[in-house]
Amino acid sequence: MKKIQMVDLKGQYNDIKAIVNPSIQEVIENTAFINGPKVHEFQKNLESYLGVKHVIPCANGTDALQIAMMGLGLKPGDEVITADFTFAATVEVIALLQLTPVLVDVNEDDFNINIEAIKKAITPKTKAIVPVHLFGQCANMEAIMEIAKAHNLFVIEDNAQAIGANYTYKDGSKVKVGTIGDVGATSFFPSKNLGCYGDGGAIFTNDDDLAHTIRGIVNHGMYERYHHDVVGVNSRLDSIQAAVLDAKLPLLDTYNKNRIEAANKYDNAFKDIDAIETPYRYGSEDNHVFHQYTLKIKGIDRDALAKHLNDKGIPCGVYYPIPLHKQKAYADTRYDEADFEVTNTLVKQVISLPMHTELDDEQIEYITSTIINFING
Repeated sequence: MKKIQMVDLKGQYNDIKAIVNPSIQEVIENTAFINGPKVHEFQKNLESYLGVKHVIPCANGTDALQIAMMGLGLKPGDEVITADFTFAATVEVIALLQLTPVLVDVNEDDFNINIEAIKKAITPKTKAIVPVHLFGQCANMEAIMEIAKAHNLFVIEDNAQAIGANYTYKDGSKVKVGTIGDVGATSFFPSKNLGCYGDGGAIFTNDDDLAHTIRGIVNHGMYERYHHDVVGVNSRLDSIQAAVLDAKLPLLDTYNKNRIEAANKYDNAFKDIDAIETPYRYGSEDNHVFHQYTLKIKGIDRDALAKHLNDKGIPCGVYYPIPLHKQKAYADTRYDEADFEVTNTLVKQVISLPMHTELDDEQIEYITSTIINFING
């Protein structure tokens, strides 16, 4: 059996190097390393794939979120509602811009931001909602957009973990996640479903004026060289990363399909184990693209299980062990522990298993049998 990896980037590269290497070599030979032709090619191809009018590449997913908020003109003191159970990047950009983060609880089943908690958190100072499509599962965007419309709020989708997922509306129509709100942001960190070989990110929008503003922000506020019309940052996707992403983009649907198939195999192995709750899915199968395959462990010592898996050569992760409202950087006397009942429970239960495009049946069988044997004693 091959060594089990949490994410097998080397295995993936070996399968695609015949298309990736020439794409990288083309950039090296034309020496257009910043904002070169490959960046524009990838931008156009991603726009077509997502069905969105504007993709603005940038340096990383965290920048993508920050620049999206800058583009919307949010001001210090404006309140931004987001999920307590997520990676810190979502809330740190809110704080960096001197906006006021308002953390709320998530759903027990799909781990995504809770609709009733959003409604409860809205005040006259609320200006935006940032739903996170956690672990690859779409948040309830239809309900979120209804709330935003009723209260005149912006919606910024944190799509760092769900690139390629489809959101299915009640009427059965579908749209790519990240293109529903006023603006979406994603990360191309190497371990993402669509990952580059360094750092990278992008911003999506169908708003022409917002896209124009964001294009200036990512490049020092310039629309014409040495003319700085807005306060900007230096956040550009370099051409080599764009070359990697453009080579991999046609494979994204296959990659996501492989992840879904691996998740199905995990689900089937665990279906009769009472101590394990497998990831919830709603709607069509492609609503969840499994950036992470995350279990809830009940009645069993989760940390002891994690140690056992590591001892058996099986990597695993706990995403996330500490709620954001309990992190020193984001603690606030406004928060009431009673409002975070689900998050405070999840951090003690969740464990993520290896999930990537190269997982094979032998590896999945070893992983699942090791877990089941541990639970059964």
